[in-house]
Amino acid sequence: MTRICAWAEVGGRVRAPASKSSMQRAVACALLAPGTSRLASPSYCADSMAALGIAGCLGAELTQGPGSVEIRSPGLAAIAALEPGPDGRTLDCGESGLCLRMFTPIAALLRGGTRLVGRGSLAHRPVTAVEAPLMALGGSCATADGFPPVVVEGPIAGGEAEVDASASSQFLTGLLIALPLAARDSTLHVRNAVSQGYLGLTLRTMAQFGVHVAQDTSYERFSIGGRQSYRAGDFTVEGDWSGAAFLLVAAAIAGRDGGLLEVEGLQADSAQPDRAVLEVLAAAGAGIAWKGGLLEVGKAGLRAFDFDASACPDLFPPLAALALACEGVSTIRGAHRLRGKESDRASALQEELGKLGARIEVDGDLMRIAGGPLHGGELDARGDHRIAMAAAVAALTAGGEVRITGAGCVAKSWPSFFADLEGISHARQPD
Repeated sequence: MTRICAWAEVGGRVRAPASKSSMQRAVACALLAPGTSRLASPSYCADSMAALGIAGCLGAELTQGPGSVEIRSPGLAAIAALEPGPDGRTLDCGESGLCLRMFTPIAALLRGGTRLVGRGSLAHRPVTAVEAPLMALGGSCATADGFPPVVVEGPIAGGEAEVDASASSQFLTGLLIALPLAARDSTLHVRNAVSQGYLGLTLRTMAQFGVHVAQDTSYERFSIGGRQSYRAGDFTVEGDWSGAAFLLVAAAIAGRDGGLLEVEGLQADSAQPDRAVLEVLAAAGAGIAWKGGLLEVGKAGLRAFDFDASACPDLFPPLAALALACEGVSTIRGAHRLRGKESDRASALQEELGKLGARIEVDGDLMRIAGGPLHGGELDARGDHRIAMAAAVAALTAGGEVRITGAGCVAKSWPSFFADLEGISHARQPD
């Protein structure tokens, strides 16, 4: 159980965590690039370690250090030549939805069967969207009634396929990474692409490894040349806007009087959709400024906001903590995106933060959050890293100690979250 002291104030300087989204995409590209790639400022959270484990399972040699990880890959031809064993290959995706959906098309480049398995909540997250496109592209794919494990057999040859990306863009990311290595050119027709910023992150990462894809501005059609080659090289993993959002909200609601929180390691021009937290903080009245490579955030009088988080659902938890400190009732749209996560985040935010006195209403696709005082109490993280983080940030302004059970789940994306939060938090001095 983790305890958060009430009435803390936030200030100083902190580095944003490395982005597991950037890291996992880079690991996939490095795996497909013959030679040695060096990933600087890596993420070693549980999801990123799952991606590295898959790379190792498929023949890459890994050297991990505090500031970088080297991935020495034999390339696709050598990986494909590895004997899968009598029962095929098994790739352990841990609890990472991105690993499962992204590595499924990559595994479909290989001959023989590959079984992708998940643990924890991932075993209950749907993957129905992967089957039809892979079969249209020349592979075979089967799931357990739409859930993991996923069993694929290739190689996919390329061609034309329709992709339903209304629930997640992660499988589409895997197709974009895999299909440039197919024998034929490919065209993907995409319906309802959500989280387009993450698709932009995918395309940027691929380009840094020498592979390019053409797409229309609406992300509805992708033209992918086959027979391309990934090139090994150096890559710097971005800072994570999803995680940094909790730091920025902490500074906005509990900033030290007369002081600022300085966050380093974030890219101002990042394609990550959660960069939109800056838009919300500005609308709520928080003080925000870039100073060199640092993002400065200060406390201010906060007002209610209205924001559509459909394209960035991971912002719901930090924005819920922000809304609780705003005057008035804030509205966040896009709640339908919350039900396929590590928990049902709509009900988790409503019920768990409600134990601290939060007034949260979920009405269809809308979440309405009334600002007001919070009290101490005990809540359950529900095995969801972002629920644990939201509770910790909200607790900074609570009128009593907050206890979070199951808080260790933050290791999924940010193992040092509580240490980093403690490093910028100080007991508020009495008036």
